[in-house]
Amino acid sequence: MTLTTHHLELTARATTPLELDEQSGSAVRGAFSNALWDRFCVNKAAPRCADCNLINLCPVATLVAPLRNSDETGGEQRPRPYVVHPPLGGPHRYAPGDCIHFGISVFGSAGQLFPYLVMAVQHLEQDGLGRKLAELNGRRGRLHIIEIAAINPLTNVRQVLYSDGQTQVQTPDITVGSAEVAVYAEQLPHDRLTLQLLTPLRLVEQKKLVKQIVMRPFIQRLIKRLEEISLAYGEGQIAIDRDTMLAVAEQVHVIEDSTRWADVVSYSSRQRRRTPIGGLLGHATLAGELAPLRELLVWGSLIHVGKNAVKGDGWYRIVV
Repeated sequence: MTLTTHHLELTARATTPLELDEQSGSAVRGAFSNALWDRFCVNKAAPRCADCNLINLCPVATLVAPLRNSDETGGEQRPRPYVVHPPLGGPHRYAPGDCIHFGISVFGSAGQLFPYLVMAVQHLEQDGLGRKLAELNGRRGRLHIIEIAAINPLTNVRQVLYSDGQTQVQTPDITVGSAEVAVYAEQLPHDRLTLQLLTPLRLVEQKKLVKQIVMRPFIQRLIKRLEEISLAYGEGQIAIDRDTMLAVAEQVHVIEDSTRWADVVSYSSRQRRRTPIGGLLGHATLAGELAPLRELLVWGSLIHVGKNAVKGDGWYRIVV
C-alpha cells in the first residue's frame, strides 16, 4: 500500500505592514481555510458541511471538513488531507516589500485538488494575513504571491510552478511517496538521530499533556496518524507492526533534550473560540536501535504528528 504527498512552497511580498505571531500556523491555516470557503462554497446557508447535500462533490468539504466512510473507525471526521508550514523565526513585522515564506503539504488523492489550492492561495491577496492592525483601519496585512514551487523536502529538489507575471500555473511533477521515504530512511544512521521541532509538538497520553519528549507516545501517535491518512487518502492503509514499533520505541533513549514548552493559543473567528496549540519546541537527540523506526520518523516529518497538525503543529526535521 502506498501514500503520496505533495509539498508546495509559497513566497509572497508584503504590500502593506503585516504582523504574524511567534507561532503563526493557525493564522496561515485560517486564512487558507477562509479563502476556500469564500471562493468555492456554493451553499453557505448550510450550517456545516455534514448538513450540505453537495458534500460529496465539494472541494471545500474534501479539504476543510472531510467525513469518514462507513469502513473507517474514529469520529465523524477524517484527518484533514493537508498541513500548513508557517513562517519560522518567531513573531515578525513585515514592512511593504519584505518577503514571506510559508507552505502547504497535501496528502494522497487530495492532490487532485491542486487547482483549488492555487486559487485559494491567490485569494489570500484579497483577505490578507496575520493580525488586524490599527494603522490599516482594523484590517489584516496584505500580500502578493510572487512564486509557487513544488518541493521534495527530503532532497530539496524544487520545481517552480508559478512566478509573478505568469498567466498560467504549471502542474507539479514532484511528489514524495512510500518509495522515496524508504530510500531516504535507509540512508539515515541506525543508532543516533536528532529531531528538530520546528513548531509546537503537542502530545497527549492518558489524557495528560506530554511535556517532555518521550518516544513511546510520539511513535504511538505517529502510527495512528499515518494509518488514518493512508487509509483515507492513499491506496489502502500502510501496514505497520504497531506492537513491534512501540516495543522498539520504549528502548530508544533521549540522550540530549534541548526542548522547551511554549504556551500558544489560537482563535477561530468562525467558531468564536480559543484553542490551545502550544507544545514542545527545540532539539532532541535519540539513541538506540533506530533502524526499525526510521521510515516512520521520515513519514512524520512529512505529515506532522500530534494535535493541531493541520495548523502547522508537530512539524519537525530529522538532523543527522
